[in-house]
Amino acid sequence: MKPLKIGITGVRGIVGETFTPELAVEFAQAFGTYLDGGRILVCRDTRPSGPMIRSAVLSGLLAAGCEIIDLGVCPTPSMQLAVKWLEADGGIAITAGHNPWRWNALKFVRGDGLYLNPQQAEELLDIFHQGEFLKANWKTIKQSIDYADPIGKHIEALQRAFAVEAIRKRRLVVAVDCCNGACSLLSPRWLEVLGCEVLALNNDPAAPFPHAPEPKPATMAQLCALVKAGHADIGFAHDADGERLGLVTDLGEPLSEEMTLVLAADIRLRKQPGTVVTNISTTQAIDCIASRHGGDVVRTPVGQTYISEGLLEHNGVLGGEGSGGITVPEVHLTHDSAAAIGLILEYLAQTPERVSDMVQHLPRLATLKHDVAIEPHRLYSVLQEFRAVVEQEGMTFDSIDGVKVTLPEGWVHVRASNTESIIRIIVESKEKTKALELLDWARDRIRK
Repeated sequence: MKPLKIGITGVRGIVGETFTPELAVEFAQAFGTYLDGGRILVCRDTRPSGPMIRSAVLSGLLAAGCEIIDLGVCPTPSMQLAVKWLEADGGIAITAGHNPWRWNALKFVRGDGLYLNPQQAEELLDIFHQGEFLKANWKTIKQSIDYADPIGKHIEALQRAFAVEAIRKRRLVVAVDCCNGACSLLSPRWLEVLGCEVLALNNDPAAPFPHAPEPKPATMAQLCALVKAGHADIGFAHDADGERLGLVTDLGEPLSEEMTLVLAADIRLRKQPGTVVTNISTTQAIDCIASRHGGDVVRTPVGQTYISEGLLEHNGVLGGEGSGGITVPEVHLTHDSAAAIGLILEYLAQTPERVSDMVQHLPRLATLKHDVAIEPHRLYSVLQEFRAVVEQEGMTFDSIDGVKVTLPEGWVHVRASNTESIIRIIVESKEKTKALELLDWARDRIRK
């Protein structure tokens, strides 16, 4: 099986198998055509295929007559902010985010710095499949590529959103694992601006990923050890492009990726009750937190674009997903791990509570996640077969994204991944034994 995912989140695959320079050129041409030429920003993360894919993307954009500003290696949220201050028509992030380093991807950003919504993504895909692209001739093709560094402007935006002086006075000790990704160029600088004593780990963008770039407990052993050895107040773990954030408490306990949003929601709603926007796969602990603080929760399909649209529609005070992606609207309406860091450190600076104290008071439910690898051509037929089984058993379900079944013991969500050729099973219950039973229940019905 050679996976390639083409959908609303862009296009991604394994480099040298399904994700090729030819594919990158054509998608760049399609995006340039979609934006009718114009000024396009390009950035990438640190994976080895980045320079090759960058060259292909630049070729495709130039062929479509675009003006290009190359931001080099930088977090995707930095590029999304730069779209506005550089007055660009859109941007392409060359990054596979949390995927292992053999993967790469193109993610497409529109003129307001947000990802394309589903309708816009469909329009782009139509152009790609039709293969009718704008073509600059020898007289109109752009003669040069401009360059810019968006990190400083990103930090300025972060400073405007948080109580920087209060954080500086606290002199927090902060450990951070940048996974040698794009946040190596942002997070240590941002923490220094905040007056923190920075214990940086894996912050060399020229080095390979030291572990899978998905910030969850299984990848945070080094960070846990650093927090304990350095007596840090908190530890932060990044993915490859600065969208997802993992947490380690001052006691060296790694928190699940679900808990990043739970903690952020508790912090935000204590000060500013309102609407939290999250997806239907994210823990129900969010609803408990919202009820505790007089807020409410809006659920969307899985994907950052839906969170952004939901925040706009409902004037939300915080957005995020159980993957560790957090959106702080004061910074911008997109997942940004640096903004999540600012939100958490601001609270720590203004209260005597430690992270370990805060976590003790948060609702903790048993959430289990299981992936089933499926051939790309069978992905949606398997999902439909599961839906048919659920219907035959007379169960009610939510079909906003895949199939979500609520049972007396908890809930089960089965959906096709946006980023890989897999069926994702997410289950949650108050007790782990019950969650395991729900997982077995789902797997049995997928096998049928």
